[in-house]
Amino acid sequence: MAAFLNDLTIVDAIGSLGALIVVAAYFGTQMRMMNSDDLAFPVVNLLGSVLIVCSLVQNFNLASMLIEGFWIIISVIGIIQHFRLRRAG
Repeated sequence: MAAFLNDLTIVDAIGSLGALIVVAAYFGTQMRMMNSDDLAFPVVNLLGSVLIVCSLVQNFNLASMLIEGFWIIISVIGIIQHFRLRRAG
């Protein structure tokens, strides 16, 4: 374990934190601790995905970049939709 932590780069740590954030948001919705209709859900997912993309810029993987790109787009759409519905209602 010590060798693994010694080899962990800041980029890997940033990407790992992003993955933990995305998984925590999904877990939070499954456990009913977070509502996917709330603004926090797309914001947290956006943050996590951006952190993952930061690591992918250094350690590129096409499949991962595609999924994170879509995750970012969907999160931004969710944020925009939240404010549109709030303004309309």
